[in-house]
Formats: sequence, C-alpha cells, structure tokens
Amino acid sequence: MSETYLSWVIANTKTCWWHDSGEAEELRRGLDRGAVGVTTNPFLSNIAVAKCRQLWSDDIDAVLAQKLPAETKAEALMRIAVTRTAEKLMPQFEGVEGENGWVCAQVNPLRAGDRDCMLMLARRFTKWSPNIAVKLPATYAGLDVLEECVAEGITVTATVSFTVPQVIAIAERHRKGIERARQAGIKPGKCFSVLMIGRLDDYLREVAHDNRAPVSELDIQQSGLAVTKRAYELYQQRGYEARLLVAALRGHYHLTELAGADLVMSIAPPWQDVFVNQDFPREERIDAPIAHDVIDRLRTMPEFVRAYEPDGMAPEEFVTYGPTQRTLSQFSEVGWKLLETFQ
Repeated sequence: MSETYLSWVIANTKTCWWHDSGEAEELRRGLDRGAVGVTTNPFLSNIAVAKCRQLWSDDIDAVLAQKLPAETKAEALMRIAVTRTAEKLMPQFEGVEGENGWVCAQVNPLRAGDRDCMLMLARRFTKWSPNIAVKLPATYAGLDVLEECVAEGITVTATVSFTVPQVIAIAERHRKGIERARQAGIKPGKCFSVLMIGRLDDYLREVAHDNRAPVSELDIQQSGLAVTKRAYELYQQRGYEARLLVAALRGHYHLTELAGADLVMSIAPPWQDVFVNQDFPREERIDAPIAHDVIDRLRTMPEFVRAYEPDGMAPEEFVTYGPTQRTLSQFSEVGWKLLETFQ
C-alpha cells in the first residue's frame, strides 16, 4: 500500500503532527513526511547543535568566540538551532497565515519559577522569527507568564504538562490573555497546550511498582490515553481556543488511539519511522472510551487521580508533581547545562 499510516492520518482526520527534533537531516525527512511544525526543547537543541556542529560551524564558532556567560551562551546556541529550523518552516507559516509552521523555543528550565526572567526571555525569543512559539512550563509562574504573553500577542506552547488540571489551567489563562489583548486592540497570541503522554505513563509505572498497586502494564499504557481523552472531551465541551499538543510518545497506541482528534501530535523520528513503515487499523479512535474497569484500577493510585480529575491539583501544586520535577531536571541537566558548557 503506497499510502502510509502517517499520511492516512494527515489526509483523513483532523489530527496533524509536528516534528520532534531540530537536527537538520531529521528535519528534512520530517517535513517531507508532512510535519506542520517543530518541537524543540533544551535537550533537543543541544543534540541538534552537537550533530550539526560542522553544518552550522560559522554561527557556532561566532558564539563560542565571544566567551559569553554560561546562561547567555546556552541561549545563543539554542537560538541557532531554533532559527535555522524556523527558516525551514517560514514558507509553510506564510502560506497559511500562521495556522501552521510554528517552531518552539523554550525558556531556561532552571527558571521555571521566575516570572520576570521567563517573561523577559519570551519577549526576546519572539523577536527571533515571526513563527516562534515560546515554550513555557505549566507551573503556576509559567501560567502567569503565559497569560501576559498572549495579552501581548506572543504565541506560546505550554510544556512540562501531563495532567487534566494543567491543560485546563492553560486554556483558561489563554482565554484571559485573549480578552486582555482584544481590550488593548492587540491580536492575541495562539496557545498550544501540551500533554506529555508517555512521561505520565513512565511516572505512574514507577508509582505502581513502588506501591504494589493492583494495575497491570496494559493498564499503565492506558493511563496517559485516559488523561488525554478526558482532556480532549473537556476542551471540546468548553470550546477552548488553545489547541492540545500530545508529546512524548511511548507506543504506537499513543497515536492510533487518538486518531481523528482535532489536535497536534509531536512525533520523534523513530516513531515517524514506525508510522511510515508499519501499518495500523485506519480508523478514528478518539471517541473510543477507556474501559471502566481500567479506570477503576488506575484510580487506586492517588497520583493518577491527581492527573485525571479536572480538580485533581491546584496550580500551586503543578511544580511539585513528580513528572514536572523529573522533566525540568532532564531539560536542565542534559539540555540547558550542556549548552552552557558546549565547546
């Protein structure tokens, strides 16, 4: 069959997808396969700079020659990866008047609680290219900055987000920003609301093992799907302007069981290969519910309940949720800090 599963999803459902990498050759393949945006983060930006060291040597050498302070150096190197990617997406961005063609630029994960710093970075990043979506953490501080950015006309991606209460808070703050922007006569920024589906599965698997919870591996593989399907249903019911963006896939089911949804999937190159080279049932599955007995077993874990229930956490608690701390740590230790020490 000449049509791949990935191309079927694009052609026959409302689901679209972003390329999850900034490395030049991988990006070329992703765009050829139909990606309409690009996810980057400090971890991916560091990989892109390292792999494209020769390709981008003039720009990289110019940064290194300045002997910049560590944080400034990391930002300058990330800017190379982001802006080189943004150039590739500009024709698409301009061709559909900003509906697609966005590229993420993430603020320093070490500053996830610093409102003033994150807002300053957002204002700076948005000037790099018209198609930059500034990536902010879905912490209490990050939500404050998100609203301010949207009110100023800055498009944002809310990341480090794993739960129904987080994506609801994101959408509500986006709405407040939209209202403020319109009152000021400003075109409001768009908002992409991330659910890191596989990272939630990873975390709940460890919780289940540690607490000997009465759940199976198959139950765990449906935990992120349960959260995403509930979040999607609430977004549809409430007509939120923010758009859900599902990231951190861990299995083909993270796409196939959500096929048909009006959302964005962020797909890394290895999973793109799976959806190009393997076939799956070609049907919309977003409305297929997770079985009640699976939800009942998952509910025996308080950490699942916190993620699944719309009021499972208050915004002040988002930064303390297990996956939040784990992800911020990864983005810091094997992303931003490596850019600070890059040679």
